[in-house]
Amino acid sequence: MSSTASDLVARSNRLGADPRNTNFAGGNTSAKGTDLDPVTGKDVELLWVKGSGGDLGTLTEAGLAVLRLDRVRALVDVYPGVEHEDEMVAAFDYCLHGRGGAAPSIDTAMHGLVDAAHVDHLHPDAGIAFATAADGPARTAECFGDRVRWVPWRRPGFQLGLDIAEIRRDHPEAIGVILGGHGITAWGETSEECEAHALEIIDTAQRFIDFHGRPEPFGPVLPDHEPLPEAQRRERAAQLAPVLRGLASTDRPQVGHFNDSDVVLDFLSRQEHPRLAALGTSCPDHFLRTKVAPMVLDLPPSAPLDDAIARLRELHAAYRNDYAAYYARHADADSPAMRGADPAVILVPGVGMFTFGATKQTARVAGQFYVNAINVMRGAEALSSYAPIDESEKFRIEYWALEEAKLARLPKPKPLASRIALVTGGGSGIGRAIAHRLAAEGACVVVADRDGESARRVAAELGGADVAVGVVADVTDAGAVSQLVQAAALAFGGVDLVVNNAGLSISKPLLDTTEADWDLQHDVMSKGSFLVAQQGARVMITQGMGGDIVYISSKNSVFAGPNNVAYSAAKAAQAHQVRLLAAELGEHGIKVNGINPDGVVRGSGIFAGGWGAKRAAVYGVPESELGAYYAQRTLLKREVLPEHVANAVVVLTAGELSHTTGLHIPVDAGVAAAFLR
Repeated sequence: MSSTASDLVARSNRLGADPRNTNFAGGNTSAKGTDLDPVTGKDVELLWVKGSGGDLGTLTEAGLAVLRLDRVRALVDVYPGVEHEDEMVAAFDYCLHGRGGAAPSIDTAMHGLVDAAHVDHLHPDAGIAFATAADGPARTAECFGDRVRWVPWRRPGFQLGLDIAEIRRDHPEAIGVILGGHGITAWGETSEECEAHALEIIDTAQRFIDFHGRPEPFGPVLPDHEPLPEAQRRERAAQLAPVLRGLASTDRPQVGHFNDSDVVLDFLSRQEHPRLAALGTSCPDHFLRTKVAPMVLDLPPSAPLDDAIARLRELHAAYRNDYAAYYARHADADSPAMRGADPAVILVPGVGMFTFGATKQTARVAGQFYVNAINVMRGAEALSSYAPIDESEKFRIEYWALEEAKLARLPKPKPLASRIALVTGGGSGIGRAIAHRLAAEGACVVVADRDGESARRVAAELGGADVAVGVVADVTDAGAVSQLVQAAALAFGGVDLVVNNAGLSISKPLLDTTEADWDLQHDVMSKGSFLVAQQGARVMITQGMGGDIVYISSKNSVFAGPNNVAYSAAKAAQAHQVRLLAAELGEHGIKVNGINPDGVVRGSGIFAGGWGAKRAAVYGVPESELGAYYAQRTLLKREVLPEHVANAVVVLTAGELSHTTGLHIPVDAGVAAAFLR
């Protein structure tokens, strides 16, 4: 990496690490310098700029677009005008230097045309507060004097780059600009100077708001709109989350995120929140993630739950109609098709904010962006009044052909994308393998285990909170199971796929099996599966999105083996639950199927806990050879591993068997005595 590029990456990472400077994946930075042209053997002037879709905080050299500066600036001579802005983005491809690197973004012109060695374009809340204030130009002049100039709103593109370049040329005393309705741009002759100028604009703007802004810009607290106490608030959120996720998934399945931070709760408690929320967000990065406006419940948190749900359904229907009308008002023959009319942000006073997206990360980032929007509204209202860009301009951004092309470049979703899975006994063995496979196929996973440390360790293996959470849960306890499902609702918005895997085994002859042995086996597997299936089905029915329940039963549910009465009877009970629930839940689009493994020794928590030694003793083989023993008694002579069971779970749930319910799949390498009849 050249020193210019490495310095740029370091500066970008510093700026992007602080949310006060810019939002996730928002803004871009650049540096101009020279490097060796391998064709001519001479130095060539280059522009390094953050590429399309990257994030400043995590930017690497691979995320930079590298362009010939002379060619970028030569585009001025062929620029055909604002009616042909989109064509200029394609022209950047003819300015690239070398192979590889990121695709140039729409803001490349801003960086290339401004006559400064380093340029930072950021979306700080304080800066956007000025950019969206009704008297933004006057307030900018009052705050910054000639040091920062005002640029009226213009959709990002080549002409905006020309506008900023003109200000840089005509006002050499200026260190940057406020972009109306958008953000800030700063420049400098060194990387250090550029970064200092960007931070100066942000800090100066925030100090001005703090000192000159009016107190309580959101107005007084509304009666009965104060936040509920934390435990009550999160219980209410867990009750509402599946309802809201079902509504937000009317057009396509979505994953949810819940935010009850102080900034959200305070905004929703204030008198002005309905007016401000209706005005929508302003910065293009914001409403591309949040849609033009959120859906807001207009009832206090004291309203009965059923009343709140009924009202949310009414508001959702109205939101869809309003969004379709918004699309019809502004779409023309060249506009992309409407992408869906469901809200991405739903605000519930006293409870919090629910955001939705195709993935957990998308949903979480949408929430972050709306927090940015709240901060912007607070600052703009403190300065004067919040005045975002016109609705027609928002539409031009949301349904921009370039944005549509960016969406088209996204990889095809994995088979279980947007599905939320709950796996009991997920901290080890078969459960761990299932959790890993479901996550690999795109699912969000709630890893439940009596051993909370193991559950959290497996969740961390899967990739952290955007992919999985670990929850301690005893499936024999109805209260614990209820809390487990609530945790899934708060983490991801609901549940689509339950895997009843928690189990244990006590291998004893009939005469040695105690009542306690019998009760423990049935409590964990028969009763535990019933409780988890019951709570999971309740959420699935509430969501109205269908679902899957999979029981990890056993070959022993149909095979009569020796010295195993408690375990095998409990597994038989699980097996019949599959048939009973398949018959009952089909009308809700919920499929219920089972898997009958056998001889899963390697990686098995049950076998490692003493079961293996007991079964080895029954069969008269060393425990270390038990897996091989089981393999030799099968038709295929193959050992069964946890991953093979996980494969069967995916086959049942990933869509290829969409019309199959009430089925038991053997994963036993072929045990003729356990064939289903």
